[in-house]
Amino acid sequence: MFKDKKKISQVLLISLLLALGIGNFSHANTLKVCYDQWPPMTIFPSEGFPARGFVIDMLEQIYTSKGYQLEYYEVPLARGLDMVADGLCDMLPEYLFSQDTEVSFEYATEATFAYPTAFVVRQDESWRYDGIQSIQGKRVATGPGWDYSSVSVDYQNYIDDPNNSDLVEVIAGSSDVVERIFQMIKAGRIDLYADNMLVLQYMLNRFDWNNGLKIVRPGLENKLVEIPIFSNKMPAERRQTLINIWNSGRLSIKGDKQKMLLKKYNVAL
Repeated sequence: MFKDKKKISQVLLISLLLALGIGNFSHANTLKVCYDQWPPMTIFPSEGFPARGFVIDMLEQIYTSKGYQLEYYEVPLARGLDMVADGLCDMLPEYLFSQDTEVSFEYATEATFAYPTAFVVRQDESWRYDGIQSIQGKRVATGPGWDYSSVSVDYQNYIDDPNNSDLVEVIAGSSDVVERIFQMIKAGRIDLYADNMLVLQYMLNRFDWNNGLKIVRPGLENKLVEIPIFSNKMPAERRQTLINIWNSGRLSIKGDKQKMLLKKYNVAL
């Protein structure tokens, strides 16, 4: 009887160690992802629309193929950055590239996307962007604190110039700002709005506004380069592993694979 008890104790001990090992393995292979609402790239899913956006689809494709489970935190961008800085999230899939890299995170090498910009105007509008002088006299929409300097310093300076305040409409609000801007252009209260071309496509298609509004190019001078960031709170070896997986995975998703991801959301570069 004593031997039987000893065997039972050994079995229980082994089972406990295995459970702890599996738990640690599961934790090590869980990728905590913070992201904000930026359709069609990143979307907070709802009952009627469970999709998370093509950037999250790409992220999931890359990491699940390497045995990771993804845990999502749907938060505003500022909160997401804080969570990455504090180590509550491992990474954030898109952040504007800057030479002044924060000490709280590390950029991947491969960009998520380099987005071309474009303008949306009314369907009967013949206007085209031809440098900042072509904006003169036009009613332009933007959001509070939005920064265009990475795609056009001239455009950002125009937005910030107090002399242009009568022609620059700053639309406050949360996730519906872009939708409201489109409605104001359609109603003739604003003339034009610049954004990532995929955002413009998505909004026109989602609300069936192609009859009243249109996208015009060229957009602003530079592409909007967005790159994943990874928390410096995690061990350096794990962070580098995650970055390497992203870099090689993103390189593998080009051409037709990328087109298929975008097609799901009815957009194309």
